[in-house]
Amino acid sequence: MSVEFNLSAESVRFLIEKIRMANSIVSDSYEDGHEGDVEFDEENLTDSHHHEGLAEEENDDMTEEELRELLQDMNVDETAELYALLWIGRGDFEADDLEQVMQDAQERAQSTTKTASCEYFLGQPLLADHLEAGLDTLGL
Repeated sequence: MSVEFNLSAESVRFLIEKIRMANSIVSDSYEDGHEGDVEFDEENLTDSHHHEGLAEEENDDMTEEELRELLQDMNVDETAELYALLWIGRGDFEADDLEQVMQDAQERAQSTTKTASCEYFLGQPLLADHLEAGLDTLGL
């Protein structure tokens, strides 16, 4: 393969682990019938629209926030590589198309804000599986 990755396979696997952790926390909260477990302070509830009675969410887990930070801290080359792994793992491209995929991914990473890239990645329902498949397909 003539394309060399800046992102190590270990870094991508760490990211995959974070994605799976974040997904399991979201799944767990919905499975037990709670959607974010928001508490209300009944003493301070008023009819105003200031939400004064709304307390902080019970879930103090920072996994999704950490995941967002990891994604947004990546440089353009790393973001492009993540796009390429996703697209190959998702089956949009073959491993033989790696040079073209990297060119397309580089263009995408350069023309998209970090926030938009982050939202794109987090909007992929099987992101962890696709990234893992991308690593496997490329033999990384």
